[in-house]
Amino acid sequence: MKDQVNIGQAGTLESSDVLVFVRFSPQQKGIKIDLESPSEKCFGKMILKSIEDVLNDLGIWNIYIKVHDRGALDCTIRARVETAVKRAQKNKGEQEE
Repeated sequence: MKDQVNIGQAGTLESSDVLVFVRFSPQQKGIKIDLESPSEKCFGKMILKSIEDVLNDLGIWNIYIKVHDRGALDCTIRARVETAVKRAQKNKGEQEE
């Protein structure tokens, strides 16, 4: 299953939350983050740093992430990213069985 794509998602588009979509695929090299946020000009760099910190803590180096922020706190962003990654990894394990 060399061309297998694994996806995970966490969060909502509600106010003060963030929707995170992640995709692992053999073609993905490096970390690619697409951020959509009404506060991107003010907080975009901090949001990206939080996401990268979570990925580093999890040992993830090749992933695509789409983030739809709606004013979430840093702890919420971190939790949603971790959950989405773990769901994608769980989906991978279930497909291999």
